[in-house]
Amino acid sequence: MKTIKEINEKIRSGDVVVVTAEEMIGIVEDVGSEKAAEEVDVVTTGTFGAMCSSGVFLNFGHADPPIKMLKIYLNGVECYGGLAAVDTYIGATQPNSDPDIDIDYGGAHVIEDLVAGKEVELVAEGYTTDCYPRKKVRTTITLDDINQAILVNPRNSYQTYNAATNSRDEKIYTYMGTLLPEFGNINYSGAGQLNPLQNDYNRKTKTYNTIGIGTRIFLGGGIGYIIGEGTQHNPDNAFGTLMVKGDLKQMDRKYLRAATIPNYGSTLFVGVGVPIPVLNAEVAKCCAIRDRDIEVSIIDYGVPRRDRPVVARTNYEELRKGKITIEVEIDGKKVEKTIKTSSVSSYKMSREIAKELKDWILKGEFFLTERVDVLGKGSAKPMKSDVKLVGEILSKPPIVAPIGITIEEASRILIKNNINHLPIVDEFGRLVGIITSWDIARAIAQNKKSIEEIMTRNVITTTVNEPVDVVARKMDKYNISGVPVVDKENKVVGMVTSEDLSKLVGYSITFQ
Repeated sequence: MKTIKEINEKIRSGDVVVVTAEEMIGIVEDVGSEKAAEEVDVVTTGTFGAMCSSGVFLNFGHADPPIKMLKIYLNGVECYGGLAAVDTYIGATQPNSDPDIDIDYGGAHVIEDLVAGKEVELVAEGYTTDCYPRKKVRTTITLDDINQAILVNPRNSYQTYNAATNSRDEKIYTYMGTLLPEFGNINYSGAGQLNPLQNDYNRKTKTYNTIGIGTRIFLGGGIGYIIGEGTQHNPDNAFGTLMVKGDLKQMDRKYLRAATIPNYGSTLFVGVGVPIPVLNAEVAKCCAIRDRDIEVSIIDYGVPRRDRPVVARTNYEELRKGKITIEVEIDGKKVEKTIKTSSVSSYKMSREIAKELKDWILKGEFFLTERVDVLGKGSAKPMKSDVKLVGEILSKPPIVAPIGITIEEASRILIKNNINHLPIVDEFGRLVGIITSWDIARAIAQNKKSIEEIMTRNVITTTVNEPVDVVARKMDKYNISGVPVVDKENKVVGMVTSEDLSKLVGYSITFQ
């Protein structure tokens, strides 16, 4: 049994024994947790991944004459302006106010530029008062010109993270990167056996052995602190997070990098390393966790709902092999498929951070702190919000036509029922195409003879359980005005049109 005070004395005297979390695995395997706890004083961990919930508090100091800034922009990225007169908070995911730049240069890029020592343009305006007579300011600043720049991340260092795949027949773009159609790839995130919370997690008590409020850490290449459990912290399910803070002026661009996830947004890769004092055998045992011990759920991000289905379960060891074979369902049939895997975080950088922190401690440049309190239990409840599903707005039975119908017959059906979309089905009632009033007009103009010549075969569809917001986005994305609703057998059970969605908006306005 050791104390943090005793370990700090060893750091001062140069007698401390520090190993990385990777090295600790072999030590515990070789000598056991009791002996490992006697031999090792500190285990260093590391993680380096996209932390969208990152941002920086900035204080610019007062201008002459003074200004109370409300609308604030740094290099075109809007910052929060409700913090007194010359303070602001810039979020990593805030896009650029210039639509031509948008997510290609957002809040994360401003933060990285400040750390890199680059000049950043500050533009701000506010209303005038007797003590703040100035209305506008435009100037350039560097990190040295700013009084305080405090990185505060409400949610960081995820203990584990789900992997992502996509069952749809189209490519989708997510915060887990680009996901290819029909389970074409699996993206995952997390440092696994190097992650701080994994190494400090007591699986019996579902609590953390040493990490708590006040724990000194490596943050972005500088010194930081844990200031509490992160948002959505959920230790009961081994899904802990950390809230951290640190002085941006101490940080290194190597460990704080901006990125743009294609068709999703900007984000900030943040390097975090946490030292774990090996106080006893239980702590040593927890620090020997391996990638193969950490379960990772593979989630179908192709389902546009909050509760997405789990396709399979695996672990970090399997994911790091570059491909994995799992059973998936394609066109209603279960098949085994070997799928490429790739990480959207950096294990290499996580390893470097654990090594860097180890070196700091061995050189006597970093001392451990006692936590002043344990992490809270947190909460990860879903948002209370209404969702309108396609099935709730279907009223009329679907009007469909067989594939053998003539263009004239199809035209009469459209006119008789006062509709603009006519799904075409095969002999089993399964959707094979769709025609619209426009297709009929085009057929006449181009002297087309059959439905098969004019119908659209790659039909965009929906299901009764899909939110109407998702259907509206499909219509906008593909520039269409109607979407057939199909069941699992691809049989048409209804039709949603832009008119249906317009009525829905009208009702919403009426009842507001």
